[in-house]
Amino acid sequence: MHSDILFPKRESRELNDREKSILRSIVQMYILTANPIGSRFVSRYLEHEFKLSPATVRNVMSDLEEMEFIGHPHTSAGRIPTDKGYRVYVDYLMQTDHISESERSVVKDNLMISSSEMLLKDASIILGSLSKYLGVVELPNFQDVVVRRLQLIGLSSSRLLVVMELESNSVRTVTLEAQYEIDYRTLEATAQFINERISGKSIKFLKDNFAKVIAEADTSNPTLRLFIDSVDSLFALRKYEDKLHIAGTPNLLSHPEFEHPERMKGVIELVENEDVIIHLLEKQDKNDSGIKIAIGQELDNALLNDYSLVATTYQVGSASGLIGLIGPKRMNYSKMVDLVGYVSKVLSLRNNGG
Repeated sequence: MHSDILFPKRESRELNDREKSILRSIVQMYILTANPIGSRFVSRYLEHEFKLSPATVRNVMSDLEEMEFIGHPHTSAGRIPTDKGYRVYVDYLMQTDHISESERSVVKDNLMISSSEMLLKDASIILGSLSKYLGVVELPNFQDVVVRRLQLIGLSSSRLLVVMELESNSVRTVTLEAQYEIDYRTLEATAQFINERISGKSIKFLKDNFAKVIAEADTSNPTLRLFIDSVDSLFALRKYEDKLHIAGTPNLLSHPEFEHPERMKGVIELVENEDVIIHLLEKQDKNDSGIKIAIGQELDNALLNDYSLVATTYQVGSASGLIGLIGPKRMNYSKMVDLVGYVSKVLSLRNNGG
C-alpha cells in the first residue's frame, strides 16, 4: 500500500487522506451496489473514519471528478469510478480480502482429484463458479521446455509409444502409427541415436529443426522416417489441441451491467470470439508470477472496454500457462486476487506432483 499518490492534473499534488478514503469508499460501495454513489451515502459510510458533512464530501467528490478518478452518469446525481479511479484503487488503496475456508476446500478438493485430461477445464469451471465472473484458463505453451531424453516402446506391430522426459520431471507421451511392421530390435539403438542429438534442446527448436538435427542419419531407417514425418505431433507446442477453456458465461450475464440487450450481445460476442481472449492473455508477461490486473481501456480492445482482467501464471514443469477472470470493471478485485492466486497455487502443485 502506497501512502503518497501523485497524479498530474494542471499541477501535480498528492491525494490527501480524506480524498483517498472517499475514493476508496466510492469504489467499494459501487462494487457492492452497482448504483452511482452520492455524497450522503459516502458521509454515512465514513462515519467511523471521518466526521464529514455531505456538503464537504460533495466538494471532495467534485475535486476527484475534476482529476478524473470518478465520473458523473447523465441519469444520476451520484458518481462512479473511472478506469483511472479503479487503477488507483487496485494499486494503492485496496486490501486483499481472503476467500473463505469452504471456498479453498472447493478449489483444492476438486482439482486434486480431477483427471489430467479434465484438470484445466475443471479449473476454469471452478473459477467461474466461485467468482460469478468468466473463468479462463490458457493451456500451457511448451515451446521453451527442454527435452532430456526419450524412450521408444512398441505397443503392437504398427504402433509405437514415444515417452519424452522433459525438464522438471514432467513427461509427454505420444503414440505413433507406423505404416510398416516395427522391428523391436532396432528401437533401443534408434532411441540412443535420437537422444544424442536432441537432449538439452527446446521443444520449439526441435519442432523447427528436427530434420536438420538428424540430417546425417540414414533416413531409410523407417523409425527415423516416422519421426521426421511426425514432428508436429511429437513436438507440439501445446499438449492439447485447444488453447483455452472458458466457463461462466451465465454468471457474467447475471450482473446488472449486462442486462441491456446490447451489453448482453457484447458478452456473447466476447465468449464466442476466443481469439480476443487468447490475444489478451498472451499479452500478459508469463515471467511475472504476480497477479496482473488490467482495467477497461488498458485491455486495448474496444470489445473489452467494459471489462477487467485478473490473471496470473501457473506452472506445468517448466512450462507455464495463464489463468484468470474476466468480469465487469465493477469487479470485487480484493477477493478475486486471492481466488486467482489460490487456484494458480493448487494447479501448479497438482501439475508438478504435489
